[in-house]
Amino acid sequence: MLNRVKTDAGNSVSDMIEWLRGQGKILIICHDNPDPDSIASAVALRHLILMKTGQDAVLAYGGVIGRSENRKMVELLEISLLPICELNLSQFSVICMVDTQPGAGNNSLPEGQPVHLVIDHHPPKKDFSDILWVDVREHYGASATILYEYLNDQDVSINTKLATSLFYAIKSETQDLGREWSKADREAYLKLLPISNNQILYNIIHPQVSRNYFSTFHTAIENARIYGEMLVFNLHKVENPDLVAELADFLLRQQGVECVLGMGWFNGTQILSMRSLNPEARLGLIIQQMVAGIGTAGGHGMIAGGQIRSIDADKQSQQKLEQLLTERMFQALNLKQTAGESLV
Repeated sequence: MLNRVKTDAGNSVSDMIEWLRGQGKILIICHDNPDPDSIASAVALRHLILMKTGQDAVLAYGGVIGRSENRKMVELLEISLLPICELNLSQFSVICMVDTQPGAGNNSLPEGQPVHLVIDHHPPKKDFSDILWVDVREHYGASATILYEYLNDQDVSINTKLATSLFYAIKSETQDLGREWSKADREAYLKLLPISNNQILYNIIHPQVSRNYFSTFHTAIENARIYGEMLVFNLHKVENPDLVAELADFLLRQQGVECVLGMGWFNGTQILSMRSLNPEARLGLIIQQMVAGIGTAGGHGMIAGGQIRSIDADKQSQQKLEQLLTERMFQALNLKQTAGESLV
């Protein structure tokens, strides 16, 4: 029996590998609409298992890979991921989750499905006593950094494509070590950069985009309202759920704004994203209070996200939800709501 590893794993990674050896088919699950950190972490875990045990693993995700940079990453680094809805989970002996957890609300793992390994950098969502291997490091900026350390611990070589994947994950997750990074993230970032492919990185970071992409920026700017140091925007119906987070980062640049709340409706789900310039903002806790009873959410101090299922896409419902979430945001922050004004 594999010893359960507590937060900030102290047991040897070798224990995990020996337990995996000969277990049968392995599935590695990313969170829905996976970002570079989730994708790279899954790729790294698959590489580690393959190199140490000879067993291959299937990588799966829910939702869509929507952001142009993420699609280009998967294409150029030749990463194979399958929609989880196309898989028969009963065929897998081992289920791993990276950059997400059971009950987090941001993955498509069916409720009650057994999970054997969890590797993440987000705060724990539940009691993990029924999971064999748990490595949750809240103070790490990226899950990819944890997997990088696993590879080093096991003396597993990192090829150029894997290095590029891990580097880009840390780069994007920590905003080039400018947001919620740790010493471990910086060390991994600096060691991975020299063995990454700079041309591929450039092509990932600067993909071409459609006209709809620019139209979404127009919608965000047109709908954005400023409440003192807070900014709220609503994209309404979007074709790419990642745009909500991207626009939240973009609008945080508005002078005088300290916190941004963004939302957009995609495929039966309201996608929420929050960003702050304040390292002590505790957005992960704030957004959980905001969606209490109507959705799920989580995150860190300066970055957080959430989901509210089965929300109508019509304009009136969207406006009511925006009003409700704005009121709840001020309540959670213990601030008096000010009158809003248009960004432009």
